Amino acid sequence: MRSFDEYSTAYESVRMSRQDGVLEVEFHTQGGSMIWGALPHRELPDAFGAIAGDRENRIVILTGAGTEFCSARDESLSKTRDSPLGFDVIYWEGKKLLEALLSIEVPVIAAVNGPARYHAELAVLSDIVLASSTALFQDKPHFPSGVVPGDGVQFVWQSLLGVNRGRYFLLTGQEIAAEEALRLGVVSEVLTPEALLPRARELAKQLSANSDLTLRYTRVALVQHLRRQVLLDLGYGLALEGLALMREPDGGQR
Repeated sequence: MRSFDEYSTAYESVRMSRQDGVLEVEFHTQGGSMIWGALPHRELPDAFGAIAGDRENRIVILTGAGTEFCSARDESLSKTRDSPLGFDVIYWEGKKLLEALLSIEVPVIAAVNGPARYHAELAVLSDIVLASSTALFQDKPHFPSGVVPGDGVQFVWQSLLGVNRGRYFLLTGQEIAAEEALRLGVVSEVLTPEALLPRARELAKQLSANSDLTLRYTRVALVQHLRRQVLLDLGYGLALEGLALMREPDGGQR
């Protein structure tokens, strides 16, 4: 197990602070809102694993820096995914990303501080999902960008929205605003941007009144079906995603 002092400052795309066992995890890019790319894709599985391995963590709060949770990306992943060896890195990290997140055995609260267009599943897989009134949810990097939605979003969103609405969401690039997400049950509360983190901390304090074992084993019970789904479908979905990304010799696709 790595100590908090070891892992809390080990990542360029994650800031962490902890008080009374409540760990706040802020995703960022150079201090501003996170831009998805190779760096967070590589770092977040390791960060989640380190958090999961530290039994001093009693509650985890996930949020983003600035005014967006994650609404943009760079091209660093696209440059490597068109060959089997290049996609193998994405495949390995993609499996570890959700596996490590769901291996955290304490309650996780998401405070979605703005648009979540890239890897919104990292937020909505939390036990309690709070959204700023400025938030929206979309799966932009997959089907709307010509990519198979295979890295877990295929079952996460069908589970949250229902089979037909989930497939519509993934196939059309639909944007779901905060109030609609509340109506659909994707989030539990919608708050002003200023009230978002204070409310997450208030809930963390409320949950913290329980014993360590109650916190830990409640989380285990609540995510067991999700971990089973990851084991069954994530690797296969990523393989389909990679297969569809392999280009013909002339650069075209079939």
